[in-house]
Amino acid sequence: MSDTRTIVITGASDGIGAAAARHLADAGHRVVLVGRSPEKTRALAEELDLPHHLADFQHLDEVRVLASTLLDAYPRIDVLANNAGGIFSRETTQDGHDKTFQVNHLAPFLLTNLLLDRLRESRATVIQTSSIGARLFGKVDLDDLENTRRWTANKAYGDAKLENILVTRELDRRFGDEINAVAFHPGVVSTSFASETSSLMRFVYHLPVVSKLLMTSPEDSARLLVELALGSPGRDFTPGGYYEDGKIAGKVNPQVHDAVLAEGLWKRSAEMTGLG
Repeated sequence: MSDTRTIVITGASDGIGAAAARHLADAGHRVVLVGRSPEKTRALAEELDLPHHLADFQHLDEVRVLASTLLDAYPRIDVLANNAGGIFSRETTQDGHDKTFQVNHLAPFLLTNLLLDRLRESRATVIQTSSIGARLFGKVDLDDLENTRRWTANKAYGDAKLENILVTRELDRRFGDEINAVAFHPGVVSTSFASETSSLMRFVYHLPVVSKLLMTSPEDSARLLVELALGSPGRDFTPGGYYEDGKIAGKVNPQVHDAVLAEGLWKRSAEMTGLG
């Protein structure tokens, strides 16, 4: 990896993604912003003088266009930070998938795979922004990935964040000699997260007293993303690992260690996105 890295960050127009982009741009790296909001993404791009691209992960065709655009524009991608996500109310996308499942898991899975050859050529680091929700709420069932039988906002989100970790482990298993995959929990961050859900998280995240006493700022949490983006695999982080509080998580959902589940999820996700 060269000293100056080309770093693609999704979910970059706000919160952790925007804060990480500022840190990395200040350090002299070529940061590529990907956001859903035209206004927010354009404003940050103008502020930092960075290239930007728009994609709404509720639409898989927009992910496909994004991947094609990135491949045309950037002959090297040193870091892909799959940071876009959130917890949502129950809704079915135009692609026919649960919104929480698609935005948090299926869309970044598709993007990563469409960029896979470029990432392998670049010996890139692929970072998944996961969550402690994977341990608290996640229980992945390959026969009911979209929770048609027992949907709740928390479970849908927990499953998707657990799927981020499982994809990280499977990415490492399949391509660990060429790609450095890692997942992390950014902490409980004071952002617009959970603003589009009926889950109790919406009220917890937006109570001023909770925000002041229990939450970290996007700037503080972004440091974890920055450290992984600039770190050296094997020295600064363990490829295939999941990090909390800046270190390998000691307590995780037991399914994290299920290699058969990880492989099955990859295959099912490839089929659902037309890759398999």
